[in-house]
Amino acid sequence: MHSLARGKPMVLPPTWRLWVGMLFVVVSEQRCIFDEVQAQAKVVQAAPTELRLLQAMNRVGRMASAERRMKLGKPALSTLASPQPIRIRLWIVKESGNLSGNEKERMEAVVEEAVRVVSSLLSVNRVKGPLLLSRDINKYCKFLWKNSSTANYNRCGRANSNYRTETCLDVTIPDDHLDGCDIYMSADSPQRTELRPKGSGLPDTDFLLYLHIQSTDKCRAEPGVLAYAAHCRTDAQGRPLAGVVVICRDRLTGATYKRQAAVQTVIHELFHVLGFSKELFHTWRDCSSTSQADGSGCSHRGKVTHADQSGQMRIFTPSVISALQKHLGSTDPELGGPLENLDAPLGRVSSHWESRVLQGSIMTAVLGDSTTVRIDPVTLAALQDTGWYIVDLSRAQSLVWGDGEGGTFGSLSTCQNKSTFFCSGSGFGCHFLHLHKGACQTDQYLEGCRVYKPFKNGVSFISFNVTVKIMPTKVGVF
Repeated sequence: MHSLARGKPMVLPPTWRLWVGMLFVVVSEQRCIFDEVQAQAKVVQAAPTELRLLQAMNRVGRMASAERRMKLGKPALSTLASPQPIRIRLWIVKESGNLSGNEKERMEAVVEEAVRVVSSLLSVNRVKGPLLLSRDINKYCKFLWKNSSTANYNRCGRANSNYRTETCLDVTIPDDHLDGCDIYMSADSPQRTELRPKGSGLPDTDFLLYLHIQSTDKCRAEPGVLAYAAHCRTDAQGRPLAGVVVICRDRLTGATYKRQAAVQTVIHELFHVLGFSKELFHTWRDCSSTSQADGSGCSHRGKVTHADQSGQMRIFTPSVISALQKHLGSTDPELGGPLENLDAPLGRVSSHWESRVLQGSIMTAVLGDSTTVRIDPVTLAALQDTGWYIVDLSRAQSLVWGDGEGGTFGSLSTCQNKSTFFCSGSGFGCHFLHLHKGACQTDQYLEGCRVYKPFKNGVSFISFNVTVKIMPTKVGVF
């Protein structure tokens, strides 16, 4: 560097080389708006009478099958059907039909991979025959017979003349996917008038996923949202039978598209609509003491979410407690799964894990770089505790964040302490997985706790020379 002698003009060199250090861009994160969307969706549950009829038909079918085998001199098969991998049927909404070839190829690859992953993890008591979704009796019916002593108790007595269609979020459900509905003009008469015929249903289907690819208002309003979802139909035991995943079309094109991040986002939304939802927590079932394949011996768990001593809302179910104890290396019997509290009023719950405790889990409210996201043991334990699925817990991906750190890990009172996982200040360092360098930052979900967030595209400290052309000029001293 040339010095400037006092009182003498100096000519700068034609080229001046400047050193630029630590140029970085932090990875953008995908945010989930499931709770906001699910609150806008109407959920229809199959009537208990339909469940009893189905169970009776299953029993008759099993008895008939056993009788036929005995006549043929064959040993009777077990009457208990074992759960099988869940069959998720994709139904692409027709409004999504104007995709380009590249968009369609990307969409199909992403969703099919996500469905394969989920089907390999969850097994279910399969739907017998074609899947038919229930119609909303509060939409097609003007009044119900409410005298419990009559033959047509809780059946429709008069049709709503304005009834037209059934929807799942913003998707119109085809009539062919819907069960029929009848009107009973008299409280005790078996005579009925068919209002809508029964559709043919969907064979070999345990869950129907309506897929809508569109640039919706929510997509435009939320740049960090790649997709969102809601469930809309359940069986009589509360298990979700149908839902919608909306993929923001603009996210399928351009430089922002990342295949693995898109797959993880769809898996995240599928876990929501299959049961990891605050709207379904109270319907989870305890099937630990029953051997009935149809789930008829299960009991309701009741309220599974409670506040701990610090006010943190948690899920207290056996598998979740056990998984979190094992992960954190704690024997605390009250160590329930902590739920994100940012988007929930005091004393209420959300449908995401608390990211300070379970950073990197696929069910936190914000998904970071795809290399850091895991389908973790605590999430799979929660799906097991719904009572609707048998979960292959052996396929859980190890969650490094907080491993063996004890029951108080991630609390606001301890995250400021020196730790392998949390940082302080605003400097640079290694992400906890040691796959990236990053910047020590916080966000609204960390509530003041700070972590090293990876730089974009794995870039860490970029140092390079910049050549600046400067025209020769005279500089005077003032």
